[in-house]
Formats: sequence, structure tokens, C-alpha cells
Amino acid sequence: MPPRLTVRDIAFFERPVTFARPFRFGAVVINATPQMFVRVEIEVEGKGKATGASAEFLVAKWFDKRPHLSPQETIEELRRSLLIARELYLAQSGYETAFGLHAACIGSQIAACAKEDIPPLAAAYGPAEIDKAILDALLRATGANFFDGMADNIAGVDARLSRDLGDEDVSRFLVRRQRLARVAIRHTVGMDDHVEGEGGVADVRENSGARYFKLKLNGDPVHDAERLTRIGRELATLPYDYSVTLDANEQYADLSVLGALVERLDRDGALKPIASRLLYIEQPMPRDITRQSPLGALASRDFIVDEADDSYDAFPAARALGYRGISSKSCKGVYKSVINATRAAKWSADGDKAFIAGEDLTCQAGLAVQQDLALGALIGVTHAERNGHHYVDGFGDTPAPEAEAFLTAHPDLYFRDGKKIRLAIHDGDLLTGSLTTPGFATSVHPDWSAMSPLERPKPRIPREQAI
Repeated sequence: MPPRLTVRDIAFFERPVTFARPFRFGAVVINATPQMFVRVEIEVEGKGKATGASAEFLVAKWFDKRPHLSPQETIEELRRSLLIARELYLAQSGYETAFGLHAACIGSQIAACAKEDIPPLAAAYGPAEIDKAILDALLRATGANFFDGMADNIAGVDARLSRDLGDEDVSRFLVRRQRLARVAIRHTVGMDDHVEGEGGVADVRENSGARYFKLKLNGDPVHDAERLTRIGRELATLPYDYSVTLDANEQYADLSVLGALVERLDRDGALKPIASRLLYIEQPMPRDITRQSPLGALASRDFIVDEADDSYDAFPAARALGYRGISSKSCKGVYKSVINATRAAKWSADGDKAFIAGEDLTCQAGLAVQQDLALGALIGVTHAERNGHHYVDGFGDTPAPEAEAFLTAHPDLYFRDGKKIRLAIHDGDLLTGSLTTPGFATSVHPDWSAMSPLERPKPRIPREQAI
């Protein structure tokens, strides 16, 4: 039986992070953003108390892209999501499994956030971050590492939130998991990033020897085709083979505009360096349009959903529309990634191509990147977008002693570069060996005294109630 626990305390902290260069995706440009940290204290039945931690950026205009909201307002939504979830988790009485606690709270979380006009994707952020910290504490209390613990289903993950699966599907998937020793990075090329020459996509000092590239799109097929042609010419100069993915971040208005891009990929010889190595296209249309738009003939290419992944039912719904994949991001929920990976494995075994992809909403060095990397290495993600290491200068604004502690504890993941400590990329890969420490992929917790408490936003009144 999985161990049961109760949550004694949940605390939130944040620190500012300044980017080394602008990151433009979709309709937003990020130059700086707060990084949020969770610290939980749990009591595990028969084993006593333990402390766990997690971290994630508070990213503007991704969880909620509605145009009437300012970037700051969308960050405030995430803070509210955390605070609402805290109250729900602390209100649970008695002992429960880690997943049972998540399952008991997620429905109420979505409903409570909806009353404040916070959409489901942003609503899920709070539980996702608290769940990671609880899992870290649980693993520490039992002395287990993430990979062994999840293979034994230490969290008690079952199918109660996923009606298309049975409990045995989940347990069978987890028991067969073996840690990937290496996970290749997928180098992100943002809309404002250099393409040609020094600092461009083929510059090894820029791409860290990556064999996979994630190229952002802006939703204009003519502009995107021209830019992809330029990128393709540069990538063709690499002395090794490569693969690419495309990510529109909901910028393609509808199927007709998306079809124009796909037609260019299929017919334009200048795009062959991209089209012939294209693995999939990620979240091309807005999430609400996606749900109403079967891909039809466009499904000859592989597509995945990301921003449209806002519920446990999102993957089956997307599959019915012609999508073959879905993204894994720890900021959307560790348990949802496990459930979706279970689905992909089951559907593929039945002869229907399905997959889960590793994407990264700027996971910063330290807790965030390690926990997301471990999640991917558990569920079989062989290459994952990694962008925090070049949009942020090493550990960024992290205090030096804290960065040093991560380097000492995880020497296969970080290296010293002059006065900076950076992510260590080995022939385009990240190594996962040191993530086998007891806990959720880290033997180090951040310096809590070097942070500020999470800013406390006011509850938002929905627009229709304010009129």
C-alpha cells in the first residue's frame, strides 16, 4: 500500500530573475520574471515529518493569453492559484496518499478559480507546484529516489481522474519504468533570437551542441516560411544530423491559415531542411479553436497540444481531433504527465501512434529543471526543450552559496564557467545520474532566507460581476 500523509504547512516564496536576452514566444516578450518556490511540511503515517520543495517561474501570458489582461495580471492569476490551492490542501483532514490528496483537491481548485475568472490551465498551476513539493517530502521521508519511488507507485496514482483508463493500466506503466540515463536537449529558437552567424542557431556556443531544435512561429505562414527557410539554411551547415519541432503558441488563427503553412512545408523546396526533419507541430491554434477543429487531412503531419492541455480529459479529446501527442510540463502537473504517458503507451501498443513530448516553460537551473528533467526521464521523453540555460545567465540571481550547493550535489548537471555555474550539456545531452538521490530529483533545497514571501494578490472579481 502507498504511504499516507497529511499536510502540516505550505509556504510560498519568490525571487526576481533577470533574463540574459529577451525571450519572445506567442504575443509576449519576457525580459525578467519572478521565480516561485514552494516549501511544504508533511507528516507521513508511521514515519514522521519531512520537508519538500519545488520551484517554477511565474510566466506571463502563457497560462492565460486573453488580450484584455496585462502580463502582470496573468502573473497575479498564478499567485492566486497557489494561494487557493494552499487553503484546499490544508483543509483536508486525516491521512491520504499523495495522489489521493491531489484528486481530492483538483476539482474544487478548478471551481474556486473559475469564480475569480482564472482559467483551468492557470488554476492547475497551484496544485501542480504543491504536488511536486509534497512528493519531494514523501520521498525524503521514505528514503526513496524519484525513479524507484514512482516505479513502486509511492504516490498511489490511479485512474480515478481518467475515465478511459483502469487502475491496472497506470500501475503496469509505472512498474515498467526505467530511468533514462541521458535526455537530449531541444534548443529553443525564440522569435527574437539570432538566426545567422555568430550567436545564431548553428553556433555551437549558442546551441550547446544540440541535435534537436524547437522553432517558434508567429502565426503568419508567409513570415514563418521565410524565417524557417533562413533557419533551415543555417542548420544544414551542422556537421551532424538534426531534428526540429515547431511551436506556434496558439498564434495560428484557424485551420485555413494553418493549412497554408503545412502546404508550404509539403511543397516548398526551400523548406526541405526543416520539413524533412520535422517531428511535430505544437499547439498551432488557440485552445478554444483547437477544441472545435478536427485536423482532417492536416493530420498527415504529427501535431501535439500544449496550452489546450488543461484537464485530465484533454488528451483523449485531442486524439479524437487528429492530434497524436501532448506535452509534458511539470508546471501542468506531474500526475497528469504520468497519466498521459500511460495513455500514449497503451494506445501505441494497440497500433495507434501516440506520444508524449517534453516541453519547458523556462525551467530555471536548480529545483525546477531537475524535477522536470527527472519527470521526462521517468516517462520516456528522450529529448526535451530546455531553454532556461540560455535565456538566463547560469543560475541568474540565485545567491552564490546556493548555486555552489547545487554544483556540489549534482556535478553531472552543472559546471563552473569562470564566475558562473551553468547547466552541463554533454554532447547535446543532460545526464540524470545524480537525480537518483532520495527526494524528488534533488539533494539540495534553496536558501529560504534569501527570498521574499510570495506577493499576495487580491481576489479578482470576474468582469461580468463587476459591471
